[in-house]
Amino acid sequence: MGAATISTYHFPTKIRFGVGARRELLGALAALGIQRPLVVTDQDVAQLPWFSEIEASLGQLAWETFSGVWGNPVVSQVEAGLVAYSAHDADGIVAIGGGAPVDVAKAIALMAYHPGHLFDYEDGASTRPIDQNIPSIVAIPTTAGTGSEVGRSAVISDDTTHTKKIVFDPQLLPKVVLADPELLLGLPAKITAATGMDALTHLIEAFLAKGHHPLCDGIALEGIYLVSQHLQPSVLFAQRLAAGELLSETEKTAHLEARAGMLNAAMMGAIAFQKGLGVTHSCAHALSTVCNMHHGLANAVMLPAAMRFNVEAEPDKFLRMARVVDPAASSGVVLIDWIVALCKAIGIPPSLTAAGVSADSIEQLVNVAIQDACHPFNPKPVTQKDFYVIYQDALAA
Repeated sequence: MGAATISTYHFPTKIRFGVGARRELLGALAALGIQRPLVVTDQDVAQLPWFSEIEASLGQLAWETFSGVWGNPVVSQVEAGLVAYSAHDADGIVAIGGGAPVDVAKAIALMAYHPGHLFDYEDGASTRPIDQNIPSIVAIPTTAGTGSEVGRSAVISDDTTHTKKIVFDPQLLPKVVLADPELLLGLPAKITAATGMDALTHLIEAFLAKGHHPLCDGIALEGIYLVSQHLQPSVLFAQRLAAGELLSETEKTAHLEARAGMLNAAMMGAIAFQKGLGVTHSCAHALSTVCNMHHGLANAVMLPAAMRFNVEAEPDKFLRMARVVDPAASSGVVLIDWIVALCKAIGIPPSLTAAGVSADSIEQLVNVAIQDACHPFNPKPVTQKDFYVIYQDALAA
Protein backbone atom coordinates (compact mmCIF):
# COMPACT_ATOMS: atom_id res chain seq x y z
CA MET A 1 0.00 0.00 0.00
CA GLY A 2 1.13 3.50 -0.76
CA ALA A 3 1.46 6.03 2.03
CA ALA A 4 -1.43 8.09 0.62
CA THR A 5 -3.89 5.18 0.40
CA ILE A 6 -6.93 5.47 2.68
CA SER A 7 -8.93 2.34 3.57
CA THR A 8 -12.36 2.04 5.14
CA TYR A 9 -13.11 -0.63 7.76
CA HIS A 10 -16.48 -1.72 9.12
CA PHE A 11 -17.39 -4.00 12.02
CA PRO A 12 -20.88 -5.36 12.65
CA THR A 13 -23.44 -5.87 15.35
CA LYS A 14 -23.84 -6.38 19.11
CA ILE A 15 -23.42 -10.05 20.05
CA ARG A 16 -24.44 -11.67 23.33
CA PHE A 17 -22.65 -15.01 23.32
CA GLY A 18 -22.98 -17.95 25.70
CA VAL A 19 -25.19 -20.65 27.15
CA GLY A 20 -28.59 -19.16 27.93
CA ALA A 21 -28.15 -16.06 25.76
CA ARG A 22 -31.51 -16.84 24.12
CA ARG A 23 -33.21 -16.03 27.40
CA GLU A 24 -32.26 -12.37 26.99
CA LEU A 25 -34.67 -11.98 24.09
CA LEU A 26 -37.40 -10.14 25.96
CA GLY A 27 -34.92 -7.59 27.30
CA ALA A 28 -33.36 -7.10 23.87
CA LEU A 29 -36.77 -6.41 22.33
CA ALA A 30 -37.67 -4.00 25.12
CA ALA A 31 -34.43 -2.08 24.60
CA LEU A 32 -35.31 -1.71 20.92
CA GLY A 33 -38.89 -0.66 21.69
CA ILE A 34 -40.37 -3.68 19.89
CA GLN A 35 -43.80 -4.65 21.24
CA ARG A 36 -45.30 -6.61 18.34
CA PRO A 37 -42.53 -8.85 16.97
CA LEU A 38 -42.92 -11.25 14.08
CA VAL A 39 -40.89 -14.38 14.82
CA VAL A 40 -39.44 -15.73 11.55
CA THR A 41 -38.16 -19.30 11.50
CA ASP A 42 -38.19 -22.48 9.42
CA GLN A 43 -40.50 -25.47 9.54
CA ASP A 44 -38.02 -27.71 11.36
CA VAL A 45 -36.93 -25.25 14.05
CA ALA A 46 -40.57 -24.44 14.83
CA GLN A 47 -41.04 -28.07 15.94
CA LEU A 48 -38.14 -28.14 18.42
CA PRO A 49 -38.97 -28.14 22.17
CA TRP A 50 -36.87 -25.10 23.01
CA PHE A 51 -38.64 -23.04 20.33
CA SER A 52 -41.92 -23.15 22.21
CA GLU A 53 -40.02 -22.03 25.30
CA ILE A 54 -38.81 -18.96 23.41
CA GLU A 55 -42.36 -18.24 22.26
CA ALA A 56 -43.60 -18.60 25.84
CA SER A 57 -40.99 -16.09 27.00
CA LEU A 58 -42.68 -13.50 24.76
CA GLY A 59 -46.00 -13.98 26.53
CA GLN A 60 -46.34 -10.37 27.67
CA LEU A 61 -45.83 -9.10 24.11
CA ALA A 62 -48.19 -9.34 21.14
CA TRP A 63 -46.15 -11.72 18.98
CA GLU A 64 -46.85 -13.90 15.94
CA THR A 65 -44.78 -16.68 14.37
CA PHE A 66 -44.11 -17.16 10.65
CA SER A 67 -42.51 -20.55 9.98
CA GLY A 68 -42.95 -20.69 6.21
CA VAL A 69 -39.23 -21.05 5.42
CA TRP A 70 -37.55 -24.23 4.15
CA GLY A 71 -34.66 -25.20 1.90
CA ASN A 72 -32.90 -22.47 -0.05
CA PRO A 73 -34.94 -19.28 0.61
CA VAL A 74 -37.02 -17.99 -2.30
CA VAL A 75 -39.03 -14.86 -3.06
CA SER A 76 -42.40 -16.50 -2.39
CA GLN A 77 -41.33 -17.18 1.20
CA VAL A 78 -40.46 -13.51 1.62
CA GLU A 79 -43.81 -12.50 0.16
CA ALA A 80 -45.69 -14.84 2.52
CA GLY A 81 -43.70 -13.42 5.42
CA LEU A 82 -44.60 -9.90 4.34
CA VAL A 83 -48.28 -10.83 4.45
CA ALA A 84 -47.79 -12.15 7.99
CA TYR A 85 -45.85 -9.03 9.02
CA SER A 86 -48.57 -6.73 7.71
CA ALA A 87 -51.47 -8.78 9.10
CA HIS A 88 -49.87 -8.75 12.55
CA ASP A 89 -49.08 -5.03 12.31
CA ALA A 90 -45.60 -5.98 13.48
CA ASP A 91 -43.00 -3.44 14.59
CA GLY A 92 -39.90 -5.66 14.52
CA ILE A 93 -38.60 -9.14 13.75
CA VAL A 94 -37.04 -11.99 15.69
CA ALA A 95 -35.12 -14.27 13.29
CA ILE A 96 -34.49 -17.76 14.67
CA GLY A 97 -32.65 -20.43 12.70
CA GLY A 98 -29.91 -20.89 10.15
CA GLY A 99 -29.09 -18.74 7.17
CA ALA A 100 -32.40 -19.27 5.39
CA PRO A 101 -34.81 -17.81 7.97
CA VAL A 102 -32.36 -15.05 8.89
CA ASP A 103 -32.06 -14.02 5.23
CA VAL A 104 -35.84 -14.19 4.76
CA ALA A 105 -36.26 -12.06 7.89
CA LYS A 106 -33.91 -9.43 6.46
CA ALA A 107 -35.79 -9.39 3.18
CA ILE A 108 -39.12 -9.04 5.00
CA ALA A 109 -37.69 -6.13 6.99
CA LEU A 110 -36.48 -4.45 3.79
CA MET A 111 -39.77 -4.86 1.95
CA ALA A 112 -41.99 -3.91 4.89
CA TYR A 113 -41.82 -0.25 3.84
CA HIS A 114 -40.14 -0.34 0.44
CA PRO A 115 -42.17 -0.47 -2.80
CA GLY A 116 -41.79 -2.79 -5.77
CA HIS A 117 -40.19 -6.23 -6.03
CA LEU A 118 -37.42 -7.54 -3.78
CA PHE A 119 -35.04 -7.90 -6.72
CA ASP A 120 -35.42 -4.18 -7.49
CA TYR A 121 -32.93 -3.82 -4.62
CA GLU A 122 -30.35 -6.35 -5.87
CA ASP A 123 -26.81 -5.39 -4.90
CA GLY A 124 -24.98 -3.87 -7.85
CA ALA A 125 -28.07 -3.83 -10.05
CA SER A 126 -30.53 -1.87 -7.93
CA THR A 127 -33.23 0.09 -9.72
CA ARG A 128 -34.66 1.55 -6.50
CA PRO A 129 -33.00 3.28 -3.56
CA ILE A 130 -33.09 1.77 -0.07
CA ASP A 131 -34.34 4.91 1.63
CA GLN A 132 -37.31 3.91 3.81
CA ASN A 133 -37.55 2.60 7.36
CA ILE A 134 -36.23 -0.93 7.97
CA PRO A 135 -37.61 -2.58 11.14
CA SER A 136 -35.14 -3.80 13.75
CA ILE A 137 -34.13 -7.48 13.81
CA VAL A 138 -32.96 -9.60 16.73
CA ALA A 139 -31.28 -12.79 15.50
CA ILE A 140 -30.87 -16.12 17.29
CA PRO A 141 -28.69 -18.47 15.18
CA THR A 142 -29.24 -22.24 15.36
CA THR A 143 -26.52 -23.39 12.95
CA ALA A 144 -22.83 -22.59 12.58
CA GLY A 145 -22.58 -21.92 8.87
CA THR A 146 -23.54 -18.79 6.97
CA GLY A 147 -23.17 -16.39 9.89
CA SER A 148 -26.01 -14.39 8.35
CA GLU A 149 -26.87 -13.10 11.81
CA VAL A 150 -23.85 -10.76 11.62
CA GLY A 151 -24.10 -10.03 7.90
CA ARG A 152 -25.50 -7.06 6.02
CA SER A 153 -26.95 -8.98 3.08
CA ALA A 154 -29.72 -11.43 2.26
CA VAL A 155 -29.37 -14.11 -0.42
CA ILE A 156 -32.75 -15.01 -1.93
CA SER A 157 -33.45 -17.18 -4.98
CA ASP A 158 -35.95 -16.73 -7.78
CA ASP A 159 -38.73 -19.33 -7.40
CA THR A 160 -38.65 -20.34 -11.05
CA THR A 161 -35.03 -20.06 -12.19
CA HIS A 162 -33.48 -20.68 -8.73
CA THR A 163 -31.02 -17.87 -9.54
CA LYS A 164 -29.60 -16.38 -6.35
CA LYS A 165 -29.81 -12.62 -5.85
CA ILE A 166 -28.00 -10.64 -3.17
CA VAL A 167 -29.67 -7.70 -1.43
CA PHE A 168 -27.23 -5.60 0.57
CA ASP A 169 -27.51 -2.69 2.95
CA PRO A 170 -25.92 -1.97 6.35
CA GLN A 171 -29.42 -1.43 7.76
CA LEU A 172 -30.17 -5.13 7.22
CA LEU A 173 -27.71 -5.98 9.97
CA PRO A 174 -29.56 -7.35 13.01
CA LYS A 175 -29.40 -4.96 15.93
CA VAL A 176 -28.67 -7.73 18.46
CA VAL A 177 -27.48 -11.33 18.10
CA LEU A 178 -28.20 -13.80 20.88
CA ALA A 179 -25.71 -16.57 20.13
CA ASP A 180 -26.46 -19.56 22.33
CA PRO A 181 -24.34 -22.67 21.57
CA GLU A 182 -26.81 -24.83 23.49
CA LEU A 183 -29.20 -24.50 20.55
CA LEU A 184 -26.73 -26.33 18.29
CA LEU A 185 -26.37 -29.48 20.40
CA GLY A 186 -29.10 -31.35 18.55
CA LEU A 187 -27.94 -30.58 15.01
CA PRO A 188 -27.62 -33.76 12.89
CA ALA A 189 -24.12 -34.72 11.74
CA LYS A 190 -24.76 -34.02 8.04
CA ILE A 191 -26.06 -30.52 8.72
CA THR A 192 -23.22 -29.88 11.16
CA ALA A 193 -20.69 -30.93 8.52
CA ALA A 194 -22.19 -28.99 5.62
CA THR A 195 -22.75 -25.78 7.57
CA GLY A 196 -19.32 -26.03 9.16
CA MET A 197 -17.68 -26.33 5.76
CA ASP A 198 -19.70 -23.31 4.64
CA ALA A 199 -18.13 -21.34 7.49
CA LEU A 200 -14.66 -22.61 6.57
CA THR A 201 -15.16 -21.62 2.94
CA HIS A 202 -16.15 -18.11 3.99
CA LEU A 203 -13.03 -17.80 6.11
CA ILE A 204 -10.61 -19.11 3.49
CA GLU A 205 -12.10 -17.12 0.61
CA ALA A 206 -12.27 -13.94 2.66
CA PHE A 207 -8.58 -14.23 3.53
CA LEU A 208 -7.71 -14.75 -0.15
CA ALA A 209 -10.06 -12.08 -1.53
CA LYS A 210 -8.63 -9.04 -3.27
CA GLY A 211 -8.41 -5.84 -1.30
CA HIS A 212 -6.84 -4.48 1.86
CA HIS A 213 -8.70 -5.28 5.07
CA PRO A 214 -6.34 -6.48 7.82
CA LEU A 215 -9.18 -6.69 10.35
CA CYS A 216 -10.96 -9.24 8.17
CA ASP A 217 -7.71 -11.09 7.47
CA GLY A 218 -6.98 -11.51 11.17
CA ILE A 219 -10.52 -12.62 11.92
CA ALA A 220 -10.37 -15.11 9.04
CA LEU A 221 -7.17 -16.75 10.28
CA GLU A 222 -8.49 -17.16 13.82
CA GLY A 223 -11.74 -18.51 12.42
CA ILE A 224 -9.86 -21.14 10.39
CA TYR A 225 -8.10 -22.17 13.59
CA LEU A 226 -11.43 -22.55 15.40
CA VAL A 227 -12.78 -24.74 12.60
CA SER A 228 -9.65 -26.89 12.70
CA GLN A 229 -10.24 -27.48 16.41
CA HIS A 230 -14.02 -27.81 16.60
CA LEU A 231 -15.71 -28.97 13.39
CA GLN A 232 -14.67 -32.62 13.44
CA PRO A 233 -15.51 -33.04 17.16
CA SER A 234 -18.92 -31.42 16.59
CA VAL A 235 -19.69 -33.92 13.83
CA LEU A 236 -18.42 -36.90 15.80
CA PHE A 237 -20.52 -35.96 18.86
CA ALA A 238 -23.57 -35.60 16.60
CA GLN A 239 -22.93 -39.05 15.12
CA ARG A 240 -22.61 -40.62 18.58
CA LEU A 241 -25.83 -39.03 19.79
CA ALA A 242 -27.66 -40.20 16.66
CA ALA A 243 -26.43 -43.73 17.39
CA GLY A 244 -28.04 -43.53 20.82
CA GLU A 245 -24.85 -43.19 22.85
CA LEU A 246 -24.95 -41.44 26.20
CA LEU A 247 -22.25 -38.85 26.76
CA SER A 248 -20.45 -38.45 30.06
CA GLU A 249 -20.57 -35.07 31.77
CA THR A 250 -17.04 -34.39 30.56
CA GLU A 251 -18.06 -35.26 27.00
CA LYS A 252 -21.16 -33.07 27.24
CA THR A 253 -18.93 -30.17 28.20
CA ALA A 254 -16.57 -30.93 25.30
CA HIS A 255 -19.52 -31.10 22.91
CA LEU A 256 -20.78 -27.72 24.08
CA GLU A 257 -17.29 -26.23 23.70
CA ALA A 258 -17.06 -27.61 20.15
CA ARG A 259 -20.43 -26.13 19.22
CA ALA A 260 -19.43 -22.79 20.76
CA GLY A 261 -16.20 -22.79 18.78
CA MET A 262 -18.05 -23.41 15.53
CA LEU A 263 -20.70 -20.78 16.32
CA ASN A 264 -17.94 -18.21 16.76
CA ALA A 265 -16.15 -19.42 13.62
CA ALA A 266 -19.32 -19.04 11.56
CA MET A 267 -19.89 -15.48 12.73
CA MET A 268 -16.24 -14.68 12.09
CA GLY A 269 -16.58 -16.01 8.54
CA ALA A 270 -19.51 -13.73 7.86
CA ILE A 271 -17.67 -10.76 9.35
CA ALA A 272 -14.57 -11.53 7.31
CA PHE A 273 -16.30 -11.95 3.97
CA GLN A 274 -17.42 -8.34 3.91
CA LYS A 275 -13.99 -8.14 2.27
CA GLY A 276 -15.18 -10.46 -0.53
CA LEU A 277 -15.45 -14.13 -1.48
CA GLY A 278 -14.25 -15.98 -4.56
CA VAL A 279 -14.52 -18.74 -7.13
CA THR A 280 -15.67 -21.43 -4.68
CA HIS A 281 -18.83 -19.48 -3.98
CA SER A 282 -19.50 -18.81 -7.65
CA CYS A 283 -19.26 -22.56 -8.31
CA ALA A 284 -21.44 -23.33 -5.28
CA HIS A 285 -24.10 -20.77 -6.20
CA ALA A 286 -24.37 -22.41 -9.61
CA LEU A 287 -24.75 -25.84 -8.00
CA SER A 288 -27.61 -24.54 -5.86
CA THR A 289 -29.23 -22.92 -8.90
CA VAL A 290 -28.84 -25.82 -11.34
CA CYS A 291 -28.85 -28.85 -9.03
CA ASN A 292 -30.66 -27.43 -5.96
CA MET A 293 -27.69 -28.52 -3.83
CA HIS A 294 -27.45 -27.32 -0.23
CA HIS A 295 -25.17 -24.27 -0.24
CA GLY A 296 -22.82 -25.52 2.46
CA LEU A 297 -22.47 -28.93 0.82
CA ALA A 298 -21.79 -27.27 -2.54
CA ASN A 299 -19.03 -25.16 -1.01
CA ALA A 300 -17.54 -28.20 0.69
CA VAL A 301 -17.39 -30.31 -2.47
CA MET A 302 -15.96 -27.46 -4.57
CA LEU A 303 -13.44 -26.08 -2.05
CA PRO A 304 -10.49 -28.43 -2.76
CA ALA A 305 -10.69 -27.97 -6.55
CA ALA A 306 -11.10 -24.20 -6.22
CA MET A 307 -8.09 -24.00 -3.91
CA ARG A 308 -5.98 -26.11 -6.27
CA PHE A 309 -6.85 -23.47 -8.88
CA ASN A 310 -5.84 -20.61 -6.55
CA VAL A 311 -2.80 -21.93 -4.72
CA GLU A 312 -0.15 -20.71 -7.16
CA ALA A 313 -1.63 -17.20 -7.22
CA GLU A 314 -1.16 -16.59 -3.46
CA PRO A 315 1.54 -18.95 -2.16
CA ASP A 316 2.33 -16.76 0.88
CA LYS A 317 -1.30 -16.54 1.98
CA PHE A 318 -1.78 -20.26 1.48
CA LEU A 319 1.29 -20.93 3.61
CA ARG A 320 -0.06 -18.69 6.37
CA MET A 321 -3.35 -20.59 6.38
CA ALA A 322 -1.54 -23.93 6.23
CA ARG A 323 0.46 -23.02 9.33
CA VAL A 324 -2.77 -22.28 11.20
CA VAL A 325 -3.84 -25.91 10.80
CA ASP A 326 -0.31 -27.38 10.87
CA PRO A 327 2.44 -25.21 12.39
CA ALA A 328 5.09 -27.36 10.69
CA ALA A 329 3.71 -26.74 7.19
CA SER A 330 6.28 -25.68 4.60
CA SER A 331 3.87 -25.32 1.67
CA GLY A 332 0.36 -24.03 1.07
CA VAL A 333 -0.55 -27.40 -0.42
CA VAL A 334 -0.73 -28.63 3.18
CA LEU A 335 -3.90 -26.57 3.58
CA ILE A 336 -5.54 -28.29 0.60
CA ASP A 337 -4.54 -31.72 1.86
CA TRP A 338 -6.00 -30.83 5.25
CA ILE A 339 -9.30 -29.73 3.66
CA VAL A 340 -9.54 -33.02 1.76
CA ALA A 341 -8.81 -35.04 4.92
CA LEU A 342 -11.32 -33.01 6.95
CA CYS A 343 -14.05 -33.53 4.36
CA LYS A 344 -13.42 -37.28 4.42
CA ALA A 345 -13.48 -37.37 8.22
CA ILE A 346 -16.85 -35.60 8.48
CA GLY A 347 -18.61 -37.41 5.65
CA ILE A 348 -18.53 -34.86 2.83
CA PRO A 349 -18.75 -36.53 -0.63
CA PRO A 350 -15.26 -36.55 -2.19
CA SER A 351 -16.42 -35.38 -5.62
CA LEU A 352 -19.31 -33.89 -7.55
CA THR A 353 -19.98 -37.35 -8.97
CA ALA A 354 -20.28 -38.77 -5.46
CA ALA A 355 -22.63 -35.89 -4.61
CA GLY A 356 -24.92 -36.90 -7.49
CA VAL A 357 -23.88 -34.30 -10.09
CA SER A 358 -23.62 -35.54 -13.68
CA ALA A 359 -20.99 -34.45 -16.18
CA ASP A 360 -23.91 -33.40 -18.38
CA SER A 361 -24.55 -30.51 -15.98
CA ILE A 362 -21.11 -28.91 -16.34
CA GLU A 363 -21.92 -26.61 -19.25
CA GLN A 364 -25.00 -25.23 -17.52
CA LEU A 365 -23.07 -24.85 -14.25
CA VAL A 366 -20.32 -22.89 -16.01
CA ASN A 367 -22.83 -20.58 -17.68
CA VAL A 368 -24.37 -19.72 -14.32
CA ALA A 369 -21.09 -19.49 -12.38
CA ILE A 370 -19.43 -17.08 -14.82
CA GLN A 371 -22.25 -14.57 -14.15
CA ASP A 372 -21.94 -14.81 -10.36
CA ALA A 373 -20.83 -11.75 -8.41
CA CYS A 374 -18.30 -13.52 -6.16
CA HIS A 375 -15.49 -14.61 -8.49
CA PRO A 376 -14.38 -11.05 -9.43
CA PHE A 377 -12.95 -10.88 -5.87
CA ASN A 378 -10.99 -14.11 -6.39
CA PRO A 379 -7.21 -13.59 -6.13
CA LYS A 380 -6.79 -15.10 -9.59
CA PRO A 381 -8.98 -14.10 -12.59
CA VAL A 382 -11.46 -16.83 -13.57
CA THR A 383 -12.41 -17.30 -17.22
CA GLN A 384 -15.16 -19.48 -18.62
CA LYS A 385 -12.50 -22.04 -19.56
CA ASP A 386 -11.19 -21.97 -15.99
CA PHE A 387 -14.65 -22.80 -14.65
CA TYR A 388 -14.75 -25.86 -16.87
CA VAL A 389 -11.37 -26.96 -15.50
CA ILE A 390 -12.42 -26.42 -11.87
CA TYR A 391 -15.71 -28.29 -12.28
CA GLN A 392 -13.98 -31.14 -14.09
CA ASP A 393 -11.44 -31.36 -11.28
CA ALA A 394 -14.22 -31.51 -8.68
CA LEU A 395 -16.17 -34.03 -10.76
CA ALA A 396 -13.33 -36.52 -10.80
CA ALA A 397 -11.73 -35.80 -7.42
